[in-house]
Amino acid sequence: MFLSAIHLKFTYWDWAVLIGYLLLTTWVGHVMRGKNATIRDFFLGGRSLPWWAVTGSIIATEISGVTFIGVPGTLFALNGDFTYMQWGIGSIFARFLVAKWFVKVYYEQEIYSPYDYMGKRLGSGTKMLATVLFTLGSVLGQSVRVLVAAIPLRVVTGVPIEWSIVIIGVFAIGWTLMGGMQTVIWTDVMQFFLFAIGGTVALLWLISGVDGGWSGFWETAGQYGRLKTWDFTWGFRRELEFTFWVAVIAVPFQNLTAFGVDQLNAQRMFCCRDAKQAGKALIYSSFGQLLTLLMLMVGAALFVWYHNHPFTPDEANLVKAGAETIANSNVRASAEHDFIFPMWIVTVLPPGVSGLLLAGIFAACISSLDSILAALSQTTLSAIYHPENRTDQELSEMNLMRKTRLLIVGWGLALTGFTQLLNLVREDIPILPLAFGMTTYTMGPLLGILLCALIGRGSMRGLVLGSILSVLLVTFVRIDLWVLWIKAGWPFEWLANLPTLELNDGGSGLLPVYCYAWAWPVTTLITFGCGYLLAKRPAKPVI
Repeated sequence: MFLSAIHLKFTYWDWAVLIGYLLLTTWVGHVMRGKNATIRDFFLGGRSLPWWAVTGSIIATEISGVTFIGVPGTLFALNGDFTYMQWGIGSIFARFLVAKWFVKVYYEQEIYSPYDYMGKRLGSGTKMLATVLFTLGSVLGQSVRVLVAAIPLRVVTGVPIEWSIVIIGVFAIGWTLMGGMQTVIWTDVMQFFLFAIGGTVALLWLISGVDGGWSGFWETAGQYGRLKTWDFTWGFRRELEFTFWVAVIAVPFQNLTAFGVDQLNAQRMFCCRDAKQAGKALIYSSFGQLLTLLMLMVGAALFVWYHNHPFTPDEANLVKAGAETIANSNVRASAEHDFIFPMWIVTVLPPGVSGLLLAGIFAACISSLDSILAALSQTTLSAIYHPENRTDQELSEMNLMRKTRLLIVGWGLALTGFTQLLNLVREDIPILPLAFGMTTYTMGPLLGILLCALIGRGSMRGLVLGSILSVLLVTFVRIDLWVLWIKAGWPFEWLANLPTLELNDGGSGLLPVYCYAWAWPVTTLITFGCGYLLAKRPAKPVI
């Protein structure tokens, strides 16, 4: 009953705006698609895209639909505050390092991905290892991003999750086929502006409804500790996630991988005219932290709004009904809070405006999926045909553009199907927490492999060993796999004897002892150390 009520609040005007925005974005992607006569045009945008467009694309990739929903919900939740912004320190520092060191060596050769570079430096086996790690992390992680954003969209719009996934998949395949990285980047630029405008509209609307305006907002938010930004607590426990020390020590390793090794972001840099432009695009993407700050402000303003205007009985029931729908997906414990912002959008904003903001969330899901389709099709094509080692005539004779389009459709269907599978099992098998943790499993090994490639020394046997040890370590630091173990009814109490896991208060499950973020530097050093120490012949370093 309550879900039906909130569906009715999403009007025909909202639907018109949502559909119109998706069609407009598709038209812009078509107009800006370029010629795409070769795979160089398709995957590198002919290396002709302006740096500012690449900057907008990088930011839009970071600020996904999940972020647009989850960040305000996280701050709205109990004890939510601004300490998450500390992570921006490590993120910005890592971007400068990638811009100065990694981009330079990438642009010295005609390559399509960091994995091509690894292969040239350490052999084709290393390239394959890195490609496999990237693929595993991407398939599960990106599928979940689509599913998690589709769940609140279902609650707000009434579109069944299955159809939302299909719509997102169809548009993502179409956008990618239309113009490769040219279309991906220009549609990302549109998402960037919509996020910025939408977040600003939401914040100003919220402040206008708060007693005392801006001064009342600051006073109330500060009174309840919502504006806390710094946490200098030292420690490795799981609850010490958003601290200054995690931000300056652990987060740079994660972001070095995200921007310098992960093809999802690295592919954008390769679209710039030269290394200088690529470095500039990456450095200026640091301003994307302002969007994160904006959404945290929206979360604080939501808290103050509902402090001034407590939930009516109907609103409380809407939140409860929506939260139950999200909670059944086993996504996150704070499901009720994640539902707050979408509910506010459709119940407070006028028709049309709410449709535009939710269109942004929908388009962001498509943008996330088309980005990974471009990256996966490129890395798969490269692993099979090694275009970085062939002449233009050879590439033309192999008709790689046709193969590229087939790969895009294949990966699109696979990712859409896998997302549907996650949706089918989400109430029976809590697999989604496993998916959220996948980047922790693969990011450290990928960075360790790249570091060996940069110094020109790395044993394939050592890198495989280091990657396996890293995955095993993360397996016993996080509880993703053990949740499935417990779900199957197998004995788990013995795991609490490990120094990295402990029983929860009721003894019915497990909790991690340590914060997962520290796995990023540790697994990087393990992979690099094994690869370096087991190598036989050192080579001249690149940097």
